[in-house]
Amino acid sequence: MFVRNHMTKSPITINKKTSVFEALEMMKKYNIRQLPVVAEGKLAGIVTQKGLLTISPSPATSLSIFELNYMLAQMTVAEAMAKKILTVTSDTTIEEAALLLRKHKIRSVPVVEGDVLVGIITVTDIFDALAKYFGYGKSGARLVIESRNRDGLVADVTQAVNDLQIPLQGIISVLKDNDNIEILLRLGTFDAGALVDTLNSRGIEVTNVSYFS
Repeated sequence: MFVRNHMTKSPITINKKTSVFEALEMMKKYNIRQLPVVAEGKLAGIVTQKGLLTISPSPATSLSIFELNYMLAQMTVAEAMAKKILTVTSDTTIEEAALLLRKHKIRSVPVVEGDVLVGIITVTDIFDALAKYFGYGKSGARLVIESRNRDGLVADVTQAVNDLQIPLQGIISVLKDNDNIEILLRLGTFDAGALVDTLNSRGIEVTNVSYFS
């Protein structure tokens, strides 16, 4: 799962001369919270809704309300944008992008090739990618398996699925604290009984079965 498959391509951008008010209006119109700033085709910075809402001219304390509003109307995003930008490439994995967003407590990160902006990946994009990876939204069965971690376990599970000619919509495995491995299967069937019996007969315990329509 790579960023290139789930990023928003050709995102909405602004330039350094875009006014703060205009940038805020664009965010409101398109329901977004950040805008990449591009100069001569290259990523130059990024502005966030929070950053724009908290900006004020200096010294603000000596200005009247009229003067303050006038100065704010003249301010451009060049005065508010972050120039040191966290970025990823289209070859970055979804997992790496998710960890970057979590570590820095941000909701999106630009995707670049060199200095050229090619997309943006957001928290929502990552959630959507994970939902797709898990097979959510598709009807069928979900099986949860827990077993001692050993070589060939996943291969044995998928072989059992293939032997019964059941469509496999998604699979993920997680190593638990007790060193067991938990495997989640999303299957394109409403009758997983034969698979459960097959797995149990092979010493692979199915701990949960549920169905979705």
